[in-house]
Amino acid sequence: MTLLFVLLHDGTSGDLLGALAVPPRFLSRFLDVLVLALLFLSDPPDMLLLRQGDHLPILRYPGSSMRKPRATQRHARIDPLRDLPEEARAKLRPGPQPDWMAPMLATLTDRRFSDPHWIFERKLDGERCLAFRHGSGTRLLSRNRLSVANQYPEVVEAFSRQAADDFVVGFARLQRRMHLRDPERARRTRVPVFYYVFDVLYVSGYDTTGLELRHRKAILRRLLAFVRPLRFATYRNAQGEAYWREACGKGWEGVIAKRVDAPYEHRRSTNWLKFKCVNEQEFVIGGYTDPKGSRKGFGALLIGYHEGNDLVYAGKVGTGFDEELLTTLSRQLATLEQDRTPFLGGGLPRKDVHWVQPRLVCQVGFTEWTPNGGLRHPRFQGLRRDKTPRQVVRERPADEEGGRSIHILTGGQTFCANGCTWATVSGRGQGTGRE
Repeated sequence: MTLLFVLLHDGTSGDLLGALAVPPRFLSRFLDVLVLALLFLSDPPDMLLLRQGDHLPILRYPGSSMRKPRATQRHARIDPLRDLPEEARAKLRPGPQPDWMAPMLATLTDRRFSDPHWIFERKLDGERCLAFRHGSGTRLLSRNRLSVANQYPEVVEAFSRQAADDFVVGFARLQRRMHLRDPERARRTRVPVFYYVFDVLYVSGYDTTGLELRHRKAILRRLLAFVRPLRFATYRNAQGEAYWREACGKGWEGVIAKRVDAPYEHRRSTNWLKFKCVNEQEFVIGGYTDPKGSRKGFGALLIGYHEGNDLVYAGKVGTGFDEELLTTLSRQLATLEQDRTPFLGGGLPRKDVHWVQPRLVCQVGFTEWTPNGGLRHPRFQGLRRDKTPRQVVRERPADEEGGRSIHILTGGQTFCANGCTWATVSGRGQGTGRE
């Protein structure tokens, strides 16, 4: 006998608890009694899963496994498009699943705001990718269309256990394995990987990017069974400033603000905004120094960013490496060595230096930019294969970008960069402007 309960609470539509008018505390007590009663059955259930969004705990029959395929298959019998309103259903575009869908990117801003027409998600610290499930096959692709399936084999397996077999979803936070390519080595790292799914671009023969974000979130809740390592990316409604302060207090990277009525755009958009707590960005590796003392591999990486066709030197990063990474990365760098520096500008080290072809991109955290364009207290965070070196530029908030006009609409107000003033506007439009 197999028994499975799945309670979904998405806060927008299909709210089972609201439909039953049952307070969560009473329903929780009832379920506890039900679990005890089932233990006395002659043929007890091999799995009991009680799951919803934010209020009730997950309960399991002892000895059961949340990884069983039957659980995900029963969950996925729910039509993810079932409760979509007619006006939203008209925005679905039928067609075969595409080989590629360009991701939507957020715009950096120094503004912080709260607004009921926006939601706020935790900014995750790993590689952003897209998962394409078609039939029995699953592909994981980075932002520049490189396969990352070998880095995250258990994520591929998690999608293979899903009964839904025709979808494209976006996910993030896969930090400490970005340098691994072999699936068996990835498993042996003992680095836990959680796949935080935050959007759905395609499902069951329909392109969903024309839908408002609120509807895509509701579809995503019903589409997948969120058992380890899959997790639904939770969010906070309206209270952006409070959530950003909470994020910074917890040491998170920051918050991503998203307009709930905006469609998915295959570009960088002001309908998604980055509220950062810490400074970090991608840099191109253009050289390295020799190790000193007992250190192996290399001493520090020499990194920079592009300004037009020039690679501008930003400094050295010598912390954030473990012994294994020092060994593997030094082997990669040795194959890319060249005689001339790829950097433009002064301040370059000249002693014990090896220049390399600028083909590798890394993520670096730092406290601040120095007045002469260097990094203060840089620390290595991982390699990035979801960006090409030519895409790496110095990241500046929209508010600082000279000569640009960025307008962001938040409910009844709009703000913009470069001397614009706050102005009251009517209606509920979407963020607009040049980027």
